[in-house]
Amino acid sequence: MGNRSFGAVSVAHKIIGQKIGEGAFCIDATAGRGNDTAFLAGLVGETGKVLAFDIQQEAVDSTKALLESKGLTKNTQVYLDSHTNMEQYAQPETVDCITFNFGWLPAGDHSVFTRPETSIPAIQAGLRLLKPHGLMSLCIYYGKDTGYEERDALLEFLKTIDSRFYTVIVCDFCNRPNDPPIPVFILKDG
Repeated sequence: MGNRSFGAVSVAHKIIGQKIGEGAFCIDATAGRGNDTAFLAGLVGETGKVLAFDIQQEAVDSTKALLESKGLTKNTQVYLDSHTNMEQYAQPETVDCITFNFGWLPAGDHSVFTRPETSIPAIQAGLRLLKPHGLMSLCIYYGKDTGYEERDALLEFLKTIDSRFYTVIVCDFCNRPNDPPIPVFILKDG
């Protein structure tokens, strides 16, 4: 199996796919090109709901186009808004799963990327929205244009999440060269 076929997103999808099913309520906090949104919409089916957020119109348009092409628009909503505002769209402890991909829009403008000053408050908001036994998935992309500031800030922040209420698992592609993404899973205790 090559590096490209088993990356951070495929690991995240495998874990999420074992936990999330028909009727679930999910949020894609960083819609990007819409791949996580479409994946979640496929899992939750017609009785579930998926909200997606992105601050770039290009990302919102890409996500909507992908959902339309796959016939997944019925129970999905895509918002041109920051992931820090997701609490305006959902009630506390109502969300089954939240996904984040930190970094920049694939094949997009690399001068626009996530930053710790908004990413950390967005994770905190997501933790409040998660149901007991809910799951949050983070894929941390770093290096190149964005450097290591956000990666380092996120990894330090994750250590401060209260272990009485959450389990945080940070994965490492330890045999991959350069700057492999870091998959992270946060489980809210019941």
